[in-house]
Amino acid sequence: MATGAGGIPAEQLEDDDLKRELHHLYETREDTFFNGSGDAFEVHTERMLELEQEYAKRRPQETKADPARTRTGSRARAHQPLDE
Repeated sequence: MATGAGGIPAEQLEDDDLKRELHHLYETREDTFFNGSGDAFEVHTERMLELEQEYAKRRPQETKADPARTRTGSRARAHQPLDE
């Protein structure tokens, strides 16, 4: 299925394949970081960003930030003044 080091371009993947590829990259991220070469980590990072950007483009509502996890949401929860 892969077509070289980078695999199939993200925009050519079906939705299910895109999500599966992302999950696989997340599963292998720690091992690549701690045990892989610098080149392997760079390729892994580039592929992860490619897939994440494509997923976010296709499904913006699923990747939208939770309001509670924003600076404004955090300050509101802590009863701190909001930025004006």
